[in-house]
Amino acid sequence: MGKIMQCVPNYSEGRDLAKIEEIIAPYKNKEGVKLLSSEPDADYNRTVVTVIGEPQALAEAVIESAGIAARVIDMTVHSGEHSRMGALDVAPFIPIKETDMAECVETAKKVGEALAAQHGIPVFLYEEAASRPERVNLAKVRKGQFEGMPEKLKDPEWHPDFGKDEIHPRAGVTAVGARMPLVAYNIDLATSDIEVGKRIAAAIRHSGGGFRYIKAGAVETKGIIQVTMNITNYKKTSIYRVLETVKMEAKRYGVTITGSEVVGLVPMEALVESAEYYLGLYGFSKEKVLETHLMD
Repeated sequence: MGKIMQCVPNYSEGRDLAKIEEIIAPYKNKEGVKLLSSEPDADYNRTVVTVIGEPQALAEAVIESAGIAARVIDMTVHSGEHSRMGALDVAPFIPIKETDMAECVETAKKVGEALAAQHGIPVFLYEEAASRPERVNLAKVRKGQFEGMPEKLKDPEWHPDFGKDEIHPRAGVTAVGARMPLVAYNIDLATSDIEVGKRIAAAIRHSGGGFRYIKAGAVETKGIIQVTMNITNYKKTSIYRVLETVKMEAKRYGVTITGSEVVGLVPMEALVESAEYYLGLYGFSKEKVLETHLMD
């Protein structure tokens, strides 16, 4: 591949593996596109896909996959722990190699326009592709979720960027955007008290006075409470710093951390920094990782 762009589409299906296979089929055996990962979660009832490719081929695959998702997912009966408003809920484009943010924004707009024209799905543009300031934050765009979208779209302030001001009857609404790489990171708490999770999430996220580059919430999953977050700039807010802060905040409630997980893929640099901290290394960098020298 010459130019390489990444997309991390999130689908509102994490339980029916046959449907998931059908949805991700356009990312397989397609010239100019490579499927890196597909991670379904039954509790969230959501699948996070990571795919890279040449911009045009990648855009075409996302559009095709969105059409399949609109056919096999019925949002009127969907339930899960994760916020959602559509079958293809979000699709961010990310510059990787020989591409820049401007090209990702252009690709996002082309995909959004195609989703509305070909599949009848109304689309909001968000993050770097947002058409107005209040649409930059995905949480604001998705507020109301699928159930609240019919009324929200009638508000002149929330007319979609592409498509009609009425939801697709089964597939809802989709957000398409452009952004830099982020780390989707979840921390498990040894408690069943959702209020503890909410307080900790509020303490670490930017809107609650916490880290500038953290968006966080709390969900109940697998019989425990999970602080779920996006680290939107891992170079300025390190994974280890967030984990240690959550440990500190949890201690005040007598709660321990039982584990954590990365959803999707994570840049090596983000893990190297945490390894440096926990191993007490000095003068360490990704250049000292063997696999770095095996890459093109």
